[in-house]
Amino acid sequence: MSLGRRKGSRYNCFPIMSGLRYALVAYIRNPVGEFVEKLRRELHPELPHLAAHLTILPPRLLRGSEDTVIQDLAEACREAEPFDVGLGEVETFIPVTPTVFIRVAHAAVRMQELHDRLNREGVGCCEDLPYIPHLTIAKMGTEELAWKAFETARRRWAKYSDTRHIPIEELTFVRENEPNRWVDLAPLPLGRKVASRQK
Repeated sequence: MSLGRRKGSRYNCFPIMSGLRYALVAYIRNPVGEFVEKLRRELHPELPHLAAHLTILPPRLLRGSEDTVIQDLAEACREAEPFDVGLGEVETFIPVTPTVFIRVAHAAVRMQELHDRLNREGVGCCEDLPYIPHLTIAKMGTEELAWKAFETARRRWAKYSDTRHIPIEELTFVRENEPNRWVDLAPLPLGRKVASRQK
């Protein structure tokens, strides 16, 4: 997997600043997001509420300060144009993890390219698992629970009749302050045109 870093020697020059984990996500604020959040609360009500999102950079430690990483990500995001993705079918990551998700079927390559472009410098890392563009519905406690959740999610998704397209115009850099509790640190618009409209 390409890490998209500029120079191999620079990757190791940043000290890890803390044991906190960080990620880069695109929040989903349309009917798809509402569908997933409602379904997640039903399937796994004991988990803290998490906003529906597409993960661009999965959780990782930082090599450098938050401010430096945010500046670098903001610059890289300005060079990436906004795009839309389309969702496919409900799937699972069993047996790797008991996670139920909806696969990104349209523009998955664009998400992979964006991941590779941003996985660099202070936020770059060699990830344990291949990056697969997807929308997580729920990560269950066991495989048995995941299979049950998968069947429920598959039936509900088949009946879902609203849009299955998601505009990716802005990313959000987030930090995990406690297990499964994430806080937003910085919005990062994609593309120079989007950035100029928001000024």
